[in-house]
Amino acid sequence: MSGYVRALAQAARAAQLQIAALSGAQRQALLEAMATQLLAGQEAILAANAQDVARAATAGANKATLDRLLLDAGRVQGMAAALREVAAQTDPLGEVTRRDTRPNGVVVERQRIPLGLVAMIFEARPNVTAEAAALCLKAGNAVLLRGGTEAAASNAAIAVCLHAALRDAGLPEAAVSLVADTAREHVLELLQLSDLIDLAIPRGGESLIRFVAEHARVPVIKHYKGVCHLYVDRAADIEKAVALLLDGKASRPGVCNALETLLVHRDIASAFLPRALAALKNRGVEVRGDAAVRAFDAGLAEASAADFDAEFLDLIIAVRVVDSIEDAIAHIRRHTSDHTEVIVTEDALAADTFVRAIRSSAVMVNASSRFNDGGQLGLGAEIGISTTRLHAYGPMGVEALTIERFVVRGAGQVRHPELLRP
Repeated sequence: MSGYVRALAQAARAAQLQIAALSGAQRQALLEAMATQLLAGQEAILAANAQDVARAATAGANKATLDRLLLDAGRVQGMAAALREVAAQTDPLGEVTRRDTRPNGVVVERQRIPLGLVAMIFEARPNVTAEAAALCLKAGNAVLLRGGTEAAASNAAIAVCLHAALRDAGLPEAAVSLVADTAREHVLELLQLSDLIDLAIPRGGESLIRFVAEHARVPVIKHYKGVCHLYVDRAADIEKAVALLLDGKASRPGVCNALETLLVHRDIASAFLPRALAALKNRGVEVRGDAAVRAFDAGLAEASAADFDAEFLDLIIAVRVVDSIEDAIAHIRRHTSDHTEVIVTEDALAADTFVRAIRSSAVMVNASSRFNDGGQLGLGAEIGISTTRLHAYGPMGVEALTIERFVVRGAGQVRHPELLRP
């Protein structure tokens, strides 16, 4: 190993102590300043991003990658708005989440403290540079950012803005450390730093996440892919179902909370599917269906077994007719990635049955899968979506970047007073 990443991590860990020592108001002001710097640096950020997008297109990147990579004025403004939203959130540090007084008078508290140093390993999404930094700093952490080669220029331009705000506040730039050299060997080095890094969060394609999980000696929070299901129940409102289908599939197909599979109760299929198939076709969505679905349109492609496990990240959807809500639940349990599942129904009992039976990180009742997003769920920006059942499950905001420790307050109590007797 070169020691390049270790040196960055050591500096970041030292900087974290200064971030954690700031007051909540000081950290809020820092994030506000970072948002201002992003807007001031918008021209440079967009110029760098144009270089990245051009290189990625020349290299043959797919539509989903290009969509995630692209920044425009609206997305830069969205990054700044996300930083301001995180800044405005209640300071989590020092929060006492539980307080009990024991029979011996000892007071036992659970208190939030920072995780420490968080490593973000991500692909294509330059907005992660700013949003991960904001979330980590708000929670009193430092962050080590390793973006992909395809977004190197964009990430560097964003980091320049964040570092300017840190300098202006008299804080070390190392609190937001960018691994500028994107060689794969540096990822391996990073993943071995169990003495410095408290948590690694990979965000990108399934191959990247599996690579991180297989090689890490540090704790990892991950999700491999988003195979998200929409189940249209026999008691569904067809207008709602069509709207949720189109929003979930066609609004932005290259994201992890986009729909990939549609399940339709047989009792509503003849009323719903002709409208749904026409609407999907009108939006340019390729439908791959089972025999019951293809009975409504002989020109549809046949869905293979693999299609029901696929994260297409494209205008493609697999569709199946099921005989009951129990069949829909069984299908989801077989094929779920534990990301997001949706039921459309006017039957409260069916909705409750679905919610209780599905264990995914988000379950939506008559609401779009696209709401499984930190900003939409009130977290501000998100650092990622966890489908790992550890301390965080689902979109991870500021609170998920803290841990709870015990603080015990006493008045001299001892556990074995008999040892003090003469």
